[in-house]
Amino acid sequence: AKRKQNVPSVEQIHHVIAAAPHETAIQKRDRAVIAFTFLTGMRDAAIASLPLGKVSPERREVFQDARQVKTKNAKTMTTYFFPVGGDAEEIVVEWVHFLRAELLFADTDPLFPKTKTGLNEEGVFAPIGLTRDYWSDAAGIRRIFRERFEAAGLPYANPHSVRKALMQLAFRKKLDPEALKAWSQNLGHEDLATSLNSYGKVTDWRTSEIMERLAGAEEQDAADVPPEVLDWLKRQTRR
Repeated sequence: AKRKQNVPSVEQIHHVIAAAPHETAIQKRDRAVIAFTFLTGMRDAAIASLPLGKVSPERREVFQDARQVKTKNAKTMTTYFFPVGGDAEEIVVEWVHFLRAELLFADTDPLFPKTKTGLNEEGVFAPIGLTRDYWSDAAGIRRIFRERFEAAGLPYANPHSVRKALMQLAFRKKLDPEALKAWSQNLGHEDLATSLNSYGKVTDWRTSEIMERLAGAEEQDAADVPPEVLDWLKRQTRR
């Protein structure tokens, strides 16, 4: 049976980021990995293969060049930072500056490099810093998520679940139709229905709140609701 994926709330992700230590280079990287995933909604394989030079904090964007970045269906796209609030964006900006100013990384070096292992001060073989090598896959990012969520006292939520949390944030923001479409495209979906069907599950407690609100509200004009949203709502109602 397929294991049910845990979807963290926006508040839980903020908590994990705030609780993450950031004294050593490895700790800084691990915290920045979670902040960057939250800020961009990018898939873990793409993040693991992303060169530093493809990130522009000044323009608040990431260029996912499929010739270098492992994107889904080899799709090249520009991703813009989501307005997630908290310290996520500041942490990513600081991490990029740390790589360039302190570690002297170049544009072609990885945004999130592999861990360097060797003999530590106690003579034990252990993590001692960062290399300039790319991860071969996304296992390292998933490990970071597991460790940081557990350290924060929360159940493990994998990197992909952050994309679903971002869709919950979109609902919370009550975006207008154009903004909701842009939000969906920023997740890499051409069709809004993909975002709604794949990531748009409404939690039980939110369903209760919404039904109460609708029960006391006057009938609303659906003219401004995108057809994809109306179709999705109809399917949800039938279920």
